[in-house]
Amino acid sequence: MRRFLRPGHDPVRERLKRDLFQFNKTVEHGFPHQPSALGYSPFLRLMAIGTRSGAIKLYGAPGVEFMGLHEENNTVMQIHFIPDQCQLVTLLDDNSLHLWSLKQHSGASELREEQRFTLKGPPGSPPSATQITAVLPHSSREVLYLGTESGNIFVVELPSFRVLEDRTITSEAVLQRVPEDYCNRRSCELVEALREHPKNPDQILIGYSRGLIVLWDLQNNKVTHHFLGSQQLENLYWQRDGSKFISCHYDGSYTQWPVSSDNRQPEPLENLVPYGPFPCKAISKIYWQTTKNGLPYIIFQGGMPRASYGDRHSISVVHGSQQTAFDFTSRVIDFFIIFSSEPTAEFDDPSAMVVLAEEELVVIDLKTAGWPAVHPPYLASLHCSAITCSHHVSNIPLKLWERIISAGSKQNIHYSNMPWPIDGGTNVAPDPPQRDLLLTGHEDGTVRFWDASGVCLHLLYKLSTVRVFLTDADPNDNMNTLGEDEWPPLRKVGTFDPYSDDPRLGIQKIYLCKYSGYLAVAGTAGQVLVMELDDEDAEHVVDHAEADLLQDQEGYRWKGHEKLKTRDGPVRFEAGFQPFVLVQCQPPAVVTSLALHSEWKLVAFGTSHGFGLFDHQQKRLVFVKCTLHPSDQLALEGPLSRVKSLKKSLRQSFRRIRRSRVSSRKRQGISRNASEVQEANAKYDQDALQEMELAPVQRKIEARSAEDSFTGFVRTLYFADTFLRDSSRHCPSLWAGTNGGTVYAFCLRIPPAERRMDEPVRAEQAKEIQLMHRAPVVGILVLDGRSTPLPEPLEVAHDLSKSPDMQGSHQLLVVSEEQFKVFTLPKVSSKLKLKLTALEGCRVRKVMVANFGSCKTDDYSENDLTVLTNLGDIQIISLPFLKLQIRYPCIRKEDVSGIASCVFTKYGQGFYLISPSEFERFSLSTKWLVEPRCIVDVPEVTSNNHVHKSGIENAVRKS
Repeated sequence: MRRFLRPGHDPVRERLKRDLFQFNKTVEHGFPHQPSALGYSPFLRLMAIGTRSGAIKLYGAPGVEFMGLHEENNTVMQIHFIPDQCQLVTLLDDNSLHLWSLKQHSGASELREEQRFTLKGPPGSPPSATQITAVLPHSSREVLYLGTESGNIFVVELPSFRVLEDRTITSEAVLQRVPEDYCNRRSCELVEALREHPKNPDQILIGYSRGLIVLWDLQNNKVTHHFLGSQQLENLYWQRDGSKFISCHYDGSYTQWPVSSDNRQPEPLENLVPYGPFPCKAISKIYWQTTKNGLPYIIFQGGMPRASYGDRHSISVVHGSQQTAFDFTSRVIDFFIIFSSEPTAEFDDPSAMVVLAEEELVVIDLKTAGWPAVHPPYLASLHCSAITCSHHVSNIPLKLWERIISAGSKQNIHYSNMPWPIDGGTNVAPDPPQRDLLLTGHEDGTVRFWDASGVCLHLLYKLSTVRVFLTDADPNDNMNTLGEDEWPPLRKVGTFDPYSDDPRLGIQKIYLCKYSGYLAVAGTAGQVLVMELDDEDAEHVVDHAEADLLQDQEGYRWKGHEKLKTRDGPVRFEAGFQPFVLVQCQPPAVVTSLALHSEWKLVAFGTSHGFGLFDHQQKRLVFVKCTLHPSDQLALEGPLSRVKSLKKSLRQSFRRIRRSRVSSRKRQGISRNASEVQEANAKYDQDALQEMELAPVQRKIEARSAEDSFTGFVRTLYFADTFLRDSSRHCPSLWAGTNGGTVYAFCLRIPPAERRMDEPVRAEQAKEIQLMHRAPVVGILVLDGRSTPLPEPLEVAHDLSKSPDMQGSHQLLVVSEEQFKVFTLPKVSSKLKLKLTALEGCRVRKVMVANFGSCKTDDYSENDLTVLTNLGDIQIISLPFLKLQIRYPCIRKEDVSGIASCVFTKYGQGFYLISPSEFERFSLSTKWLVEPRCIVDVPEVTSNNHVHKSGIENAVRKS
């Protein structure tokens, strides 16, 4: 009956858990997935982005962020800020309008949806009668004008969204003042654009898709001017003084129209096809910006010649004799110009162009010669090349931080020095308590270093490994170089480049030592590069070494990709991390695990065939160990092999079915050998004691066969200075865990410092542990005599950690996908275990030790295991007693890529990809919490029309 007993409830521990653990999704880093709409408020200096999933995100000065989500999850088609208000209106693809406000709530502000509305027509009318195509928030802040597919314009009151039927502008009323012959030739069709007169709020410009444009008098409900265009209309733009406006058209032309004070029929002042005379694409949006020197800026989207440049995504800027067509690598969603918004200003004087493309945000400085791009402090295009791995490093020393920033600043010399122009609101969040780095590896062989200390994920430095190898592309090629006479004058901008020169360049593993500045990166074709930080450009030879992981095996033939070819002779590297040695695994399979010990100057690497140890000080291979099982034929095909044997897959499936059917009979009928019987008897008592604390019902987990594919796949590598041979002497060691549930331990002999370059590092296998359930080993950890995880290399030398306790006995924690098991060292006898899969029905995907501090006192902190399962749950498990503390649902279990991309931090935070371009940041700690906190200036218009400013504080926290 003892096995049915549950441990007692400890109220003290429950209170402590509340002080230690709390789950919050805090902020989304990166670029919104599938953006669909863009809006800007010159008054608030805030930008809004809508997405196809119904999200709306507001951005201002760095750290000023808001987020909302439409319940319908429909695509956001348009975003319009209400003039001089902290309100905006969104139009969704289901034809619904939504009013959002930044409002104060409990001493903090939040983006809240106030109203929703769907325009309805009379009974029996077709949907096109009320399908909204254009939205104009009037400067009175009291009404919205809604243009529709039917050509009618409805007026709705704000904030109630009440339709003012008596103020509807019908297409029939408009056509009364248009010449009859024009009406016969062209109906109004849908409303393409609505623009308020910049000097007279009682007049609005209405543009219809067939080319008709009218100026409507709101007071007298009549047309005052009509403009007869001959081409399909795309958009309209008023000049600042209201004397002229510009229309742009489907044929790639734009027209300048005068607006006279009398009723004479206006004739166009200018009609231009910028990239004619050949057929051109539509100009979908245009700006005409006045300047003090008299030369206007004409900025338009599209207009490229169809035949030669019809696939380009461009925005052209023309200023006098200067003309550049900015060429984007993804479709342009929308753009806006930042210019002087003061009503008393005589000229526009544009300062910046902000372009929302499908995969990135690009800002162009229009004040600086050459119109350079502005380096964005947020909304980084994380997926400029697809992310293949991530690595987080907490609490970076100041010296290393400054050296990385210095290297990055040398890469940014082509960017503008302009301050970030979207600077609304004020970030009042406390300064980050420490400097954190998030490193992302990419498909094109680059590693990007991101400042992950605060709300804004900011790029500090980009490292490329391409220069070491011979590829089809020349790294010195400049894609922006143009001939003097080239037309159109295209210039490539942005960083998004989804195409990799060679998929073998992809980065799979990263390990950075923050104390020594050593960096190890490993790739898809078995390449392992060890680098060190250099503050100056340098040219040197990269040493090469090969690690043959199949040297003791016969009859195996690698069917995958070849290794990358390397450059001969010296290679020139930019300031930053520069490789000094390359270790090439053979066969050139994906590197699946990597560990670096900068104090011992050793790097360990593993693939699906085995693992090896390399001395990067002597530049010498120490040893290799093949872990390949005779049945691991799939491990020899490689990830880039396009041919898979269907027959082999079916055969393996049927073998598994047969094994499962006869496994129980085999278990009874086959006698185990003597060593297995002795091991089972020795563990029986301990297992029986463990069973008393387990739940009454456990899932039956069938042991995996050694014949299953990829059993030799090396999942984890770990360095430790511990007791491996006997309890009196500790020594350096390397531990490796495989997909087949095997743990290998090697004793290492490191020569003393004075003889380090003269004597070789020696390694000898000391232990081999086979887990009975053969589940993949995903984590290995050694606890010292105080049951504390061993410190990182050089951490004690920098006085950032206590020396490990080498007096008491050490313990080995082996984490497999199915259970946690603690062994004593050096005997490696089982001490206790937690059967996760048997109890919870889930498997471990990620595990890391995290330090949790109490939010009530600085005197208490503890180390626990943070665990992510295949169900997307995060569990916190105590050390060393392996007690489940708390469980939080975090990621949808269907989101396999999100689970695979998750990375934990040392202080109880984490990141995972919610889309190819966005990281979701979460916190498990009450003490370490990074979330937006800002103040936005809100206008308060009193009865005597004086405008005051009031601060509203924002502390956005997403549940």
